[in-house]
Amino acid sequence: MVKNTEVKLSAIAGNLKKSPSDALVIGVGQGPDGPVLLSNPLSAKAAEALAESLHVLGVTGAADQAHRLPGLPEAGAAVLVLAGVGKLAANQPLTEEALRRAAGSAVRQLAGVATVTLALPTASLADVAAVAEGAAMGAYSFTEYRSSRDGLKDPVKNVVIVTGLAADKGLQPALNRAALIGKAVNATRSLVNQPPSHLYPESFAEAAKELSKGLPVKVTVWDEKRLEKEGFGGILGVGKGSTRQPRLVKVEYAPAKATTKIALVGKGITFDTGGISIKPALGMGDMKSDMAGAAVVLNTVLALAGLGLPVKATAWLCIAENMPSGAAQRPADVLTIFGGKTVEVLNTDAEGRLVMADGIVAASQEYPDAIIDVATLTGAQLIALGDRTAGVMGSDSVTGPIKAAADRAGELVWPMPLPEELRASLDSQVADIANIGERHGGMMTAAVFLREFVGNGKDGEQIPWAHIDIAGPSFNNGSPYGYNHKQGTGSTVRTLVAYAEDILASTV
Repeated sequence: MVKNTEVKLSAIAGNLKKSPSDALVIGVGQGPDGPVLLSNPLSAKAAEALAESLHVLGVTGAADQAHRLPGLPEAGAAVLVLAGVGKLAANQPLTEEALRRAAGSAVRQLAGVATVTLALPTASLADVAAVAEGAAMGAYSFTEYRSSRDGLKDPVKNVVIVTGLAADKGLQPALNRAALIGKAVNATRSLVNQPPSHLYPESFAEAAKELSKGLPVKVTVWDEKRLEKEGFGGILGVGKGSTRQPRLVKVEYAPAKATTKIALVGKGITFDTGGISIKPALGMGDMKSDMAGAAVVLNTVLALAGLGLPVKATAWLCIAENMPSGAAQRPADVLTIFGGKTVEVLNTDAEGRLVMADGIVAASQEYPDAIIDVATLTGAQLIALGDRTAGVMGSDSVTGPIKAAADRAGELVWPMPLPEELRASLDSQVADIANIGERHGGMMTAAVFLREFVGNGKDGEQIPWAHIDIAGPSFNNGSPYGYNHKQGTGSTVRTLVAYAEDILASTV
């Protein structure tokens, strides 16, 4: 189901003629006095002439600009591409994210070209890794349901990075990590981009098994019979309106030398009509992306396994299809979540928190050091933080490191509070809790609901927990930008991998 074409990443120190390619990319930034040609492997004479021509060529250095010129004999490429990196800060090097976006944008826009050489400034291995990551994410396409290849361009297959660090012993591990991160992000995108006719609970579970092949992970699937037997009322309640039965999928990576234990819970609503509380027709097609959280946690665990990190990581994929039918749950129904707590369903379109509640309780019973749940949970997230910034809420001991990891990974995440007064709005007249509460601050109200299901650790204290709402950044309805294509973005995979790496580094 998920067909990925992986880009090959390599590096050279210079001498472009010995490593010919189809296109050579060099950077241009926006300086205070106009476009600035960044350091590059061209001869001083060629670089000077090119720099003097930028204004005439209409090159501004703006982010996402990719201006193609005929190649120079010394460049070893048929095409020279001037890639914008955005505004330059005075006396400051380019950030890793600026390099990541410039590389990703150039590779994305050069689809149809087989081999691309990226000659962007790389002063450190972290810079090289950022360029490689951007390239791996830029080299993506989703065409598996096209009946014809006419008019379609294949993504770039080979990327060569020009860097003075080509002989550094740390370079190949950095490239390997970048390729693996790109693979994980792109696999997440491809799951999100699947049509709901093809991705539904059972096929999602099969896709998790397929993607896990060859990795040291264990996959366990709960079908509807086991879910009912063991009392997973949230997943069953949401899924019973569909003819396609729900699933819970557990993906475990448990290396022998693990020094920390994290649980990742993902919302996997393969299509969300809203159920009986049906959504408006306009934009409903985008609800195929309502399983992005489950795709993120799945591919995060697979990436950690691929990297061989000494961390035990378990992904819980809470998968259902939310449909209206004679069998669907109704507003005013009461569900019993795994573990025994009851929920009054006042709105069937607040279904994600119901399936997540089951997953959070199940994760809690294994006493992890931290639980992180990821979900396209609320439209309120977009109102508060827009299309590109995820909201993170929960225990300070988890949200702080997640924000730091996101900054390092180049993703936009912003901490939000959990005001105590919101809990009272979730009070129910007939059950332990209602599934909706205060409308204002709805993103935070949803997180307050989820917090009710986080269990206690062996020390008797509540397990450190964070909730990440990715409703906006998980799906791009606008134009492509940077390394992001239209539709699925793979948002938050990089942050969670970086989080695990940072936790390990802090325990050394």
